[in-house]
Amino acid sequence: MQIKELKSEGLSHELEITIPANDLDKRVEDRLVEYGKGVNIPGFRKGKVPMPVLRQRYGKAMLGEVLEKAVNETSSQVLSDKKIKPAMQPKIEVVTFDEGKDLVYKMAVESLPEVKVMDLKTIKLEKPVAKVPAEKVEETLAEIASNNSTSKTVETKRASKDGDIVLMDFAGRRKRDDFTVEGMSSLGFELKLGSGQFIPGFEDQLIGKKAGEKVEVLVTFPADYGMKDLAGEEAIFDVTIHELKESVACEVDDEFAKTVGFDDLAALRKVIEENMNGEYDRMSRLKVKKALLDVLDDAHTIELPSTMVEAEHSSIISRIEQERAQEHNHAPGEKCDHDHSVADEEKAELKDIAERRVRLGLVLAEIGNANEVTVAEQELHQAVIQEAQKYQGQEAQVFEYYKNNPQMIEMLRAPLFEEKVVDFILEQATVKEVTVDVEALLKEDFDDEMPAKKEKKPAAKKSTAKKPAAKKDGDKKPAAKKAPAKKTAAKK
Repeated sequence: MQIKELKSEGLSHELEITIPANDLDKRVEDRLVEYGKGVNIPGFRKGKVPMPVLRQRYGKAMLGEVLEKAVNETSSQVLSDKKIKPAMQPKIEVVTFDEGKDLVYKMAVESLPEVKVMDLKTIKLEKPVAKVPAEKVEETLAEIASNNSTSKTVETKRASKDGDIVLMDFAGRRKRDDFTVEGMSSLGFELKLGSGQFIPGFEDQLIGKKAGEKVEVLVTFPADYGMKDLAGEEAIFDVTIHELKESVACEVDDEFAKTVGFDDLAALRKVIEENMNGEYDRMSRLKVKKALLDVLDDAHTIELPSTMVEAEHSSIISRIEQERAQEHNHAPGEKCDHDHSVADEEKAELKDIAERRVRLGLVLAEIGNANEVTVAEQELHQAVIQEAQKYQGQEAQVFEYYKNNPQMIEMLRAPLFEEKVVDFILEQATVKEVTVDVEALLKEDFDDEMPAKKEKKPAAKKSTAKKPAAKKDGDKKPAAKKAPAKKTAAKK
């Protein structure tokens, strides 16, 4: 094998590799001998077919197979001999190849850069923390009680008011042609006035009405309404009110706690507080991690492999365009007037995100590998279980999918590895906890894709990474909400 260096500039390398014809011929012959052991050809005993016959029948076919194997083996050997660690899969271009001739191919590859990691013990960070206020627990208790409230019939002849539940029949039609779309009518429907469950204007026109009344409700459907036949259209709903109900708040006591699955009120309060603490801890972790990534990004100047940056850039753009398409989901074959593409200005800004991701990925990988940070098989198995739990009733198919697609397992390994490396760095760094109020902790005042110091790079308008949701206090409730009513065309 002969190796000729055509180019070596920074991380970019281009090599020309020549495999002599006699080497290829030997590879073909070895493959034919192996294949000939099991082939059946009339007139010859199995395993005794002469080489000339094998060459005549199978030589051409074996040549292509040998080419692929020879290129794979020799390219790996060349990279090893040259001490080149490829950033991405090398690009191979066959220059000459034919029976009886040398195989000549070119290999273009970018190498991984050398990463000199900063002294991790010099890193100083502040970790914001917050305690769960007692009033937040009580607010969540009250909200759970409200979501589980009961109702009773209004016995007096009073008119309906905001917050009442109206038991009604309704039938709707498009105003301009009396056309009825499926879902524009319902019998015995319960609607809480002021809930915003129906399109704007519908509920308002039922306030001030009494049981037994018939009401003609005129509404205009939004221009972007999901049903094309009703979008932007005026519609008339003939409503018959059968009964008015009013909500009855639950007493927040031990008996109430039992109705939502707890032994007593103290146990319910404890779970609420634990859920809030878990959310606060998660936000604290996200913010200190973001601060750490900013430090690592600022402290490392690395020549980035262009192939890695371009691949990451393309991935970000593709994900954004997919998300935009999902936001304007249309029926198959239906024309879409929305432009899902990413503008050139956005692409330039997203390039900064791609570079940051690649830079941090290289730094974290170097730190992890140098300190023998690994992801255990049990951790990967647990990650697969967590993925399967997202698809209730289809767990077996999810397990089978990951079993048959090892590359998908590696996609689960990457974020686990990153989190373990971050944990390792935080152990080396000096981390000071700073008490802040809940609002400051939960405020989404950062973009985890871009550094806090905007002088270095312009902030991207849109990040493809999922930001941690600054949830409202008490979002994680131990009691499930009531199931929504059946969807009708009057609903939002």
